[in-house]
Amino acid sequence: MSVTKAAERLAGAADLEVVHGERLAQRTSYRIGGPAALTVTVHTYAALVRALRILDEERVEWVVLGRGSNVLVADAGYDGCIVRLGREFSRLSFGDDGQLTVGAGAQLSRVVARCQSEGLSGLEMCVGIPGSVGGAISMNAGTRTEWISSRITSVVTYRPGSGLVRYEASEIDWGYRRTSLPAGEIILEADLLLEKADPAAIAADMESRMAKRRGRQPLNKPSCGSVFRNPPDRSVGEIIESCGLKGFTCGGAQVSDVHANFVVNNGGATANDVLVVLNKVHDEVLRRYGIELIPEVKFLGFQ
Repeated sequence: MSVTKAAERLAGAADLEVVHGERLAQRTSYRIGGPAALTVTVHTYAALVRALRILDEERVEWVVLGRGSNVLVADAGYDGCIVRLGREFSRLSFGDDGQLTVGAGAQLSRVVARCQSEGLSGLEMCVGIPGSVGGAISMNAGTRTEWISSRITSVVTYRPGSGLVRYEASEIDWGYRRTSLPAGEIILEADLLLEKADPAAIAADMESRMAKRRGRQPLNKPSCGSVFRNPPDRSVGEIIESCGLKGFTCGGAQVSDVHANFVVNNGGATANDVLVVLNKVHDEVLRRYGIELIPEVKFLGFQ
């Protein structure tokens, strides 16, 4: 693997930016993580294809990272390349009859706000959810009962070494915090179908939902959101709380005393602190209830 050679070949190429040693703590909602060996921001489809070809030729491991809202980065960082989707992948285009085409790199909160101002209803379930549109699609973001997939009509991905692939929503298996989209493909954009509605009514619905989130979630501290998936017909937060783990702490990481399925950074937390807390919760729930908790958080840079 030659990160140095890859960086040399990428330097100066059109429509992409190259950064060495960027600290990923600055790019994640956890505010945790060491440096990436290389970060490449691609602003066009051609730049994305070129960058991935060079990285593969130089045998540099890479991963697409959106807004970093659902990832825990190792304290030592990541010795591969972070790929970010830039300008061309952050656009919104409104069509007729509630149609919306949005790039995977767009910030989800801005898309939700823009739809409200345009009088388009259907994404209210995503209010307060951080991250990018691509991340929201890959995790089928939403609430326990409402998912973004209910509004998606098609998704376009890039299959490295092959090209663009369009999936109709009906071809995708959507589930709770998952989709059947191939893990090796990069989500580039999606078409959604929304409904015309009164902007004031949409805003009132969004504020009501946000008020509930503020009362139930520790939004004032860095976290990655929910850390474990809910088992069928169970609240994982209630399960963890029943184990007496609310407030359990290691270093700067703590099981939130607001919602037990959040592990927050109280300041100065390391990735290892978070891992200790996650392992404690996992093992105690397994011991007491025989339930194998599945993480929602993604791990980057760990051996």
